[in-house]
Amino acid sequence: MATSIWFWVFFNLFVAAMLVVDLGVHRRSQAISVREAAIWSSIWVTLALLFNAGIYHFEGTGPALEFLTGYVIEKSLAIDNLFVFAVIFSYFSVPERLQYRVLHYGVLGALVMRGLFIGLGAYAVQRWHFVLYVFGAFLVITGLRFALRKEVISEPGNNRVVRAVRRMMPLTESWEGDRFLVRKNGQLFATPLFLVLLVIEATDLVFAVDSIPAIFAVTRDPYLVYTSNVFAILGLRAMYFLLAHVVQRFVYLRFGLAFVLVFIGIKMLLDGVIEIPTVASLVIVATVILMSIVLSLLRRPVPPSPATHAESPPQSSATRSR
Repeated sequence: MATSIWFWVFFNLFVAAMLVVDLGVHRRSQAISVREAAIWSSIWVTLALLFNAGIYHFEGTGPALEFLTGYVIEKSLAIDNLFVFAVIFSYFSVPERLQYRVLHYGVLGALVMRGLFIGLGAYAVQRWHFVLYVFGAFLVITGLRFALRKEVISEPGNNRVVRAVRRMMPLTESWEGDRFLVRKNGQLFATPLFLVLLVIEATDLVFAVDSIPAIFAVTRDPYLVYTSNVFAILGLRAMYFLLAHVVQRFVYLRFGLAFVLVFIGIKMLLDGVIEIPTVASLVIVATVILMSIVLSLLRRPVPPSPATHAESPPQSSATRSR
């Protein structure tokens, strides 16, 4: 797309306006109901589809399909991220009324990081064509490891960023409402909510390493890469509260995403040799993700053992890193 600077300006103004509206609606720390999460999820998906319709109207079928495929890929990867967010909140025992606030500011940081990653990636791809093959090989290896290797277990509290903050700043012993930092007796303290925010940001940084290269297999247009990423991220908070109670049942989603990563990686490696149409990529990705989710939901859930059910919440939880 031969986008002018005004396309970028207007889109980012729109994003900023939506974030202000969202923060205004949820300015009070409160738990988000499933009904409210469903409404907001529908709003974000509808806005993405309307934006896609606008691309189709002004730019034609090709860019519209590229945006939609990129959006589906990013949205699918985002669903898998929800499990990690749930584990992080459980580990730190974050009250449900404070979780939306963490995710709201986590999204702000994610937008900045994704923008930087996309800018660097787009520059590298346009400057050095072989970077596409590097991205492709990386995605194939990541997908295979994702499918074959058991999940890596680590404690969110041992995150390097968290350890650094604990060394640099004193930490309050309890929640200070919805505040990230507080000043007591002239000294600045970090709250547990601030640590949770840092872990969320560090986790998204890891996820971006997978998602950003993946979308360059669909389109190399920086505007389409950026906008599809932004729409997927903006709907992540509402999606978390909509799916938080069932996301752990998506046991086969990991294999579906692994297939998608490998498929996209192979597509990048075959660049210039075999051209896989965007519409074919969209159908394959959407079908695999949908099947993995449906099969997961049809699978009979494994009931917890009596011993596990009777125990108190563990002092440390496991979180997954790729």
